[in-house]
Amino acid sequence: MNVVRYIASRYLFSRKHVSLISILTGISIAGITIGTALLIVILSVFNGFFEVIHGFLLSFDPDIRIEMADGNAMAYDAAVMDSVRTHPDVLELTPYIEGKVMLAFRDGKNEVVTARGVEPGGYIRLNELENSVRRGVFDLSVQQGRPGVVLSESLSNRYGADPGTEAALLSTIGMRRALTQFSAPRSSRFEVRGIYTIQQILEGDVIYIGISAAQRLFNMRNEVTGYDLKLVNTDKAASVKEDLQGILGSEFSVSSWYDLQRPLYDVMAFEKWGSYIILMLIIFVAALNIVGSLTMIVLQKRKDIGILRSMGMTQANIKKVFRMQGVLIGVIGCGIGGLLGLGLALAQQEFELVQLSSAFIISAYPISINPWDIVLVMGTTMFLCLAASWYPSLRAAAVEPADAVRNE
Repeated sequence: MNVVRYIASRYLFSRKHVSLISILTGISIAGITIGTALLIVILSVFNGFFEVIHGFLLSFDPDIRIEMADGNAMAYDAAVMDSVRTHPDVLELTPYIEGKVMLAFRDGKNEVVTARGVEPGGYIRLNELENSVRRGVFDLSVQQGRPGVVLSESLSNRYGADPGTEAALLSTIGMRRALTQFSAPRSSRFEVRGIYTIQQILEGDVIYIGISAAQRLFNMRNEVTGYDLKLVNTDKAASVKEDLQGILGSEFSVSSWYDLQRPLYDVMAFEKWGSYIILMLIIFVAALNIVGSLTMIVLQKRKDIGILRSMGMTQANIKKVFRMQGVLIGVIGCGIGGLLGLGLALAQQEFELVQLSSAFIISAYPISINPWDIVLVMGTTMFLCLAASWYPSLRAAAVEPADAVRNE
């Protein structure tokens, strides 16, 4: 039998009568239980939202993007791109051209949007955009002298543009040339071939055209804006980014999917860990209760401590008795709170108990349970419980046997 554990449990959970000490102990356990359960649920919800937003953004963003460091267009260099393609983690590489254009229709309606010129084959393998086409097809080829353009559903609804509708695109370069040369702006005629539907996380509509048409539209000839890469494993984006930066040098800028939307991802991370710190205050308050309840046990059991010391128990073992009480409170609170938090998280994940507004992009609060978050919560909680027992254990170890018995 472990004497230290036996004495600690007897002091902590005495069944003789309900006292202020047992009430304080119960409050401490309840606080740790609630705090642990809330932390697991809240962190799982933030993880779920991160995965949802990440999934939607990857419908537009690549795993890695390569551009010129100075922000200018780059000339196509087959040797450099082949060195990137040969990286074992690179699954697909495709060039793109991007810029602002004015989208105009026959009825005089127009709007400034972002045009992205892509190679249809490579770009389709890069993301799932083709599967998001609800009307028409993802066809950017030239047919009967008209190249194809694919619009977002929001643009289609605003302007009544269905597949087969004619649209004109005018780039900012064309408008600037018209102003400086005092000539009518040249526009390119396109045929709407498809309408895609993707939940918009960020503002702004994107239209898709063929890369050759984009080069003519933006007067870029053999140049491109950059290259989008798809990796074998998206989670390795950070390490692959470092490898490619070393291969390409400082002349190029290599960005991971996180870098492309860093402000949004940083805000989500800040909210998650801000919530962690705030909710950890619940456990901190419960730990302060542990200090009070264990200190009262020291005062109440002063005679018992003196007797134990006179029987040969060392100061170190006396300290262990009271630290063990802190550990027992932490284990019980973490155990019950952990099971409760995991149960609630799994129930929400399976049955979608808490719904979101119908206007939101998902129907219920998302859940993603990260084992490392649970380890962090449990570890921090146990540390606070053990730290809370430190002062009472020192008070108990300082009790002198003769003084304790005489004062009683």
